[in-house]
Amino acid sequence: MSLAPVPVPVPVPVLATPRFVLRGVDHADAEGLFPAFSDPQVMRYWSSGPFTDLEVFRAWLLGTSWGGRTWIAVPMEGGAPVARLVASEHGPGVAEIGYMVTPDHVRQGIARECVAALVTHLFRSEGYRRIFADTDPRNVASNRLLVSLGFTREAHLRRAMETHIGWCDTLLWGLLDDEWPH
Repeated sequence: MSLAPVPVPVPVPVLATPRFVLRGVDHADAEGLFPAFSDPQVMRYWSSGPFTDLEVFRAWLLGTSWGGRTWIAVPMEGGAPVARLVASEHGPGVAEIGYMVTPDHVRQGIARECVAALVTHLFRSEGYRRIFADTDPRNVASNRLLVSLGFTREAHLRRAMETHIGWCDTLLWGLLDDEWPH
């Protein structure tokens, strides 16, 4: 009988921006992030619906079976989480990223600052050659952020994903390491 290798978790290094520390997820982060992840308006473009139970959300947030890594952005001076960022490997040298800023912290440049730090880290410290993101075309703020960071819209897939709000289109955005000026 052959056993599949058990994946070794990749460490989540601490990253810093001028205003935030991006660190690995902690048990206590669930309370600070639950209001965002339980809000139907915030979760409308997510692949699953809003969470209704804090402990179910905590288990999901701390879960490792999906194979990616989570960074939690907290203010440099400390305090509650303001964002969650993720990265997962999709083949050698290719990573997918995702992000969500808590509703009371939107439109403050937090996503731009933190996503830029994560992208810089993935390219410069971990040696990825390509980073991509998958968004709903109706998520104007997220799509605008990716454009501002230099991502190229590579595809518009129609009715590509069935979510809690029905069949949705998806945009695929890509960025190559030599396109990243930071």
